[in-house]
Amino acid sequence: MQIIDFTMFDLFKKNENKGPQDVKSLRDALLRFIKAELQKAEGGEGSHIKGVNLFITAGGNEKHVYEAAVYTDEPDKFKQEIQKIADDYALDLPANWVLEISFDEPVPSEALRSKELEAALFIRTKDNTLLKTGSAYITVLNGEAEQAGYQITSDDGKINIGRERKAQVAGGFFRTNQIAFPGDSANPGNKFISRQHAHIEWNNEDGCFMLYADEGGVPPDNKVKVKTVKDDNLVKLHSTQIGHCLIDGDQIILGDSAVLEFSYHSVNQE
Repeated sequence: MQIIDFTMFDLFKKNENKGPQDVKSLRDALLRFIKAELQKAEGGEGSHIKGVNLFITAGGNEKHVYEAAVYTDEPDKFKQEIQKIADDYALDLPANWVLEISFDEPVPSEALRSKELEAALFIRTKDNTLLKTGSAYITVLNGEAEQAGYQITSDDGKINIGRERKAQVAGGFFRTNQIAFPGDSANPGNKFISRQHAHIEWNNEDGCFMLYADEGGVPPDNKVKVKTVKDDNLVKLHSTQIGHCLIDGDQIILGDSAVLEFSYHSVNQE
């Protein structure tokens, strides 16, 4: 008599506590959750919606299932599926709405938690702001800074990056660089670091750390570039007014060869 072990099918069943576990069912459940909340927002009028923040709180093996469900390797694909649902239900989302999916980040109290899924949602409108906080880690991969690594938080304000801790700039003023590269270092990575090269600051509206080039970090002086982990592109910052939203794994290149890695996870925690 053949004995069939039905436990192997549990992965594809809906667990009352954890929700659907296979990728397709999980994706459908996430989309239903988002659709229901979009319909509630603004009385069903989507034109006031500015963005959607989806927080995934699953850990371990479940996290990988969620990553597959939201197409982590194809960032725009899940947004397209949400857009299709919005069109089907006449939710009238504006053309410039933004989707942000966050893993391993604290869920703000304003977010709506799903009862079935390891997920929470915050819908940003023109009249509300997502009050998030964050912390991250900067690791020096090339070049010589005062420290091998730095922890930064959303409460730090502007975090200056440049040559020397105290650097005199135009007008005789002095600037403090929290991430400082000593000017007397023999490390070749320090050679093209400007006194006021770049800075990082928290953007509360978008819930991320932004990197900006400063006066010494835009052409024709030294440069600021980012090797993005999302699509392996090289982003060049040409303006002091337009920043780059940093994501886990991005590498910041200062001058010719000084490199900083941005991460939400401390090296000591890995």
